Amino acid sequence: MTSGTTRRLPGWIENRPFLVMLLAGAASACGFEPLHIWPVTLLSLALLLALLDRAKTGRKAAAIGYAFGLGQFTIGLNWIAFAFTFQDAMPHWFGYGAVVLLSFYLAVYPALAALLAWRLARRGGALALTFVLAGGWALTEYLRSTMFTGFAWNPLGVIWIGTGVEHMARFVGTYGLGVLAVMTGGAVWMVLRGQRKLGLLFALVLCSLFAAGWLHSRWTAPVAAPEPVAIRVIQPNIPQDEKYDTTVEGRNFIKLAKLSGAPSATPRLLFWPEAAIYALLDMEPEWRERLALLLGPGDMLMTGGDKYYFRKTTSAFYKSGDLLGANNSLWVLTPDARIIGRYDKAHLVPYGEYLPMRPILSAIGLSRLVPGDVDFWPGPGPRTLSLPAARSGGKMRPALKMGVQICYEIIFSGQVVDRANRPDFLFNPSNDAWFGGWGPPQHLAQARLRAVEEGVPIIRSTPTGISAVVDASGHIVASLGHDQAGHIDAVLPPVAAPTLFSRCGNILPMILALGLLLCGVALGRARR
Repeated sequence: MTSGTTRRLPGWIENRPFLVMLLAGAASACGFEPLHIWPVTLLSLALLLALLDRAKTGRKAAAIGYAFGLGQFTIGLNWIAFAFTFQDAMPHWFGYGAVVLLSFYLAVYPALAALLAWRLARRGGALALTFVLAGGWALTEYLRSTMFTGFAWNPLGVIWIGTGVEHMARFVGTYGLGVLAVMTGGAVWMVLRGQRKLGLLFALVLCSLFAAGWLHSRWTAPVAAPEPVAIRVIQPNIPQDEKYDTTVEGRNFIKLAKLSGAPSATPRLLFWPEAAIYALLDMEPEWRERLALLLGPGDMLMTGGDKYYFRKTTSAFYKSGDLLGANNSLWVLTPDARIIGRYDKAHLVPYGEYLPMRPILSAIGLSRLVPGDVDFWPGPGPRTLSLPAARSGGKMRPALKMGVQICYEIIFSGQVVDRANRPDFLFNPSNDAWFGGWGPPQHLAQARLRAVEEGVPIIRSTPTGISAVVDASGHIVASLGHDQAGHIDAVLPPVAAPTLFSRCGNILPMILALGLLLCGVALGRARR
């Protein structure tokens, strides 16, 4: 479907388009953390558009998109293989196969975007093809985040984090940032194919949009808190192979206690990681009293810990095998050993926190990655917990509203806050200890995008890193690196005024995507 006068591609590219796209997709993953070489992603997208422009059939166009997605997901999700090394009930080698099998499925979505672009814009020229691929990419990424419980990891827009372009997420969200990535790749393609005036004009428009987003982020004043709120974020550096080992449970608790520090005259909010303790907090008052000893009069502890459900109501039945299920939960405890709030994780990780088709898979010896004989149950979804005001030593901590997203939940754009009860900050307790070297920085990058989209600061506490305090603009105020033990003492960053995205959610990038599709179709008809 060559459109207009174009420069020919080298023969080895035109003769082996699927191999080239597989390699280009793999190269495009360099734009994600930890490498963050985002210009390579833009060049890869330019090559994708160039080969789509030359596809003779819809089947070939879909295959080009599929090969690109297969390469990108296989490289970008390589950290998943590391997770299988911690589950003896699953063969460790299966982790590498799992990465490829998952990528085979996820590549369907770029294939759909490529097919849509070919069908709607094959006669419309470079601009039409770019518009339709950009709109189709946003639609299929949103589809990827929702189908079969959704897997939204590494959306294309995350390549912009730290460049200044990410501030556009205040308006169009993460999927809108993906649109801008494809359109920037299109501008590069137009320049390289000889349409320099069109490409440079297109690039100028995009740069103007980027500058507008950056300037808006600088002019938007935060909503200042009535009083500074002292926080301490704990990272105990407990490796995954010790996390579920009962023989070192006491030692791990001592690490958490020491890093929490002695109570002071200043009221503090203490943040511990996901599943930090293995106690039945709602059924064992002695455990609550043990934790309360770590807190000063105005302190409050936010800690991960599972909520268990038994056929009978006493914890004595835990060892009898009478366990029905569990929630992956976040608990809020006060200095007088009371539980004043609990959040239950809603978006569970398939094969991690529950085993799909359990009767079949368990019969052949497979199990979920998190140790245990029963599946976790999902919670009701985003909710805001109230943290009451407290006074200690003449110092006052104001009342606050806290949203919670546990671990993997933070990657779902537009699904992280209760819009009817907007929080002052989000707490993202996580366990990235089994995410290898690439998973933790990718996880943090996606959390930073949630801060930009929603205009709320985010606090992350993890066992092995990367723990961080992120302000409402997505900037890292303080962090602890991977495989380090320590704590972060900071002041809670102020919440920003509600962003356009926080008011409207993903309807905005979907409107943008549909508008681009219509523009592409219109351009195609105008050329006929």
